[in-house]
Amino acid sequence: MDLQKPSAGPPARPGHEPAEPRGEGCLTVAVRLPVRIVVLVLVVPVRMVWDVLVAGGRLLRDAVLRPAGRALARLAWAVLVWPARTLWRYVVVPLAKALGRTAYVLLVAPAVWLYRHVLTPLGHGIGWLARGAAAGLIRLYRTVLTPVGHGIAWLARGIALVLAAAGAGIWAVVARLVRYLAVVPARWLYEWVLAPVGRGIAWLARGLVRLVRTVFLGVGAAIYWTLRVLLVLPALALWRWVLAPVGRALAVVGREIGAALSHAWRVAGYVSRAVGRFLGRLFRWLFVEPVRWMYRTVLTPVGHVVRDVLLRPAAEAARAVGRTVRQALAAARESVRQTRADIRRALFGEPRAARPVARRKTGSSEARTLERSRTALTKD
Repeated sequence: MDLQKPSAGPPARPGHEPAEPRGEGCLTVAVRLPVRIVVLVLVVPVRMVWDVLVAGGRLLRDAVLRPAGRALARLAWAVLVWPARTLWRYVVVPLAKALGRTAYVLLVAPAVWLYRHVLTPLGHGIGWLARGAAAGLIRLYRTVLTPVGHGIAWLARGIALVLAAAGAGIWAVVARLVRYLAVVPARWLYEWVLAPVGRGIAWLARGLVRLVRTVFLGVGAAIYWTLRVLLVLPALALWRWVLAPVGRALAVVGREIGAALSHAWRVAGYVSRAVGRFLGRLFRWLFVEPVRWMYRTVLTPVGHVVRDVLLRPAAEAARAVGRTVRQALAAARESVRQTRADIRRALFGEPRAARPVARRKTGSSEARTLERSRTALTKD
């Protein structure tokens, strides 16, 4: 009996027959169902606790951490960013511009003037003097030093030819003496004494090496077979007949435990979701729906009655009182204004009337035209 549906494999390619499912051993079938039952019983509480923690974490994140983070961000903006931005914009930048302008006026402009009006002419003068000195040195080299160097080189070549001829004769005499006094005796000594002695020593060394090699090969073979019989064969038998079967059994048990954990985790998720929905509906039936019914059927009509019977008449009365108070205040202000005008009139008298300004009138009622104008351009 398998609690997990077999997963659908990849579609078979054309021209290839699907492989038959591999048969499972009796150990796998015997271990699978008990292990899955035990793991399901153990995993369901863990999954439910995990789902509760996840839901609580999401609620904490949405209801507490995000608003707190936004409030802290706004507080940080108000306490840190905005003052720093204001300080940068209205203090540091103007101060830096002022310092830059001052540095330009005090340092850059004098340095440019000094370079342009002092150092540049001085450098041009020094360059002209250096060019004149270089031209004089070149002329001295061409007219004096070059002929003297050519003469010295001709004398050196002559002396070198004389010394080379003398050295060639001396070298020929020395080479002949070395050949007959050292090379010929050394060659005879090597061919008739050293070579036979070296061949004998090499033959003895080869024989000794063969003997030592034979001894070491025998000892190595004895040690190899001793270790193979005493260690390798028992270890191989232990691995083949004990450790490998136990490992396969443990692998089957571990694979089944892993599959059981995965299956139990999914089943526990379904159970936890069902329990959560049941608790949600129970909370809704016990708390939300009664509160909703109370709000709709009791509080809303009572609120409408209170609004229509108490609040609206109270608001109308308050508005009427406000209008009466505003009218009384307007009348009081007008009375105060009239009283001040009467006091000013009694103390300083009536204000002077404005004199009418005499406007210039034209001689005729007709409009002025070019023919009637008396400008300098139109006078006769």
